[in-house]
Formats: sequence, C-alpha cells, structure tokens
Amino acid sequence: MPRVCFTLQVDPARLDEYRARHERVWPEMLTALAESGWRDYSLFLREDGLLVGVLTTDDFAAAQAAMQDRDVNARWQAEMAPFFLNLHDDETADRAMRPLDEVFNLDAQLAAQKGEQA
Repeated sequence: MPRVCFTLQVDPARLDEYRARHERVWPEMLTALAESGWRDYSLFLREDGLLVGVLTTDDFAAAQAAMQDRDVNARWQAEMAPFFLNLHDDETADRAMRPLDEVFNLDAQLAAQKGEQA
C-alpha cells in the first residue's frame, strides 16, 4: 500500500491549542477517515509549526475525495482553518495537502539488494 507524506504550516502561536485539539479527535471524524481509506495516519508537529502528515492509502486522491463528501470533514476543516498559515483564499488544510516525492526507502532498497544477490 503506497505511503503519502505531506507538510502544512501551523501558526506557531497556536501550537498548544492545535495539539490539544488532536488529543481527542471527534469519533465521527476518525470513522470518516478510516472509511475513506486513510490508514496508519499520523501527524508530527515541530516547534516552529511545521506539520508533517504520513499515511498509507490505496489512492490518495480517492481518499481525499471521499472525505470531501463527508459533512464532518467540512465542520472539522472550518474549525481547524484558523490554525494554519499560507492557505489561499478559502482553501482548507485538507485541500492544501501536496504529497512529497519519496526519494529514499530503506525497506525497498534492502529488498532490491536481496533480489540482486539471489
């Protein structure tokens, strides 16, 4: 299953509140993410507000689209929008996610190396 990594920028003045909001994400939001194909989803937050998200999913575009159809996502994004910097116009964080290109994967290279040795 493909992995996806993305970054966003949280307002450094609101880090504690952002962390607190994620200690207990709404159960309906958790269910929506799982049902939409988001697996092993984690967020990592640096002290300067850099937010890194990592997840696995069969199809990231389809997983994002499935979340767009959920009322709970619209409510969550509206509540979370003020925490983010560098969003354009009425853009929400979930629409600003741009996957990063994976340039190195230890497991993949070890597996390839084993295949070459066989």
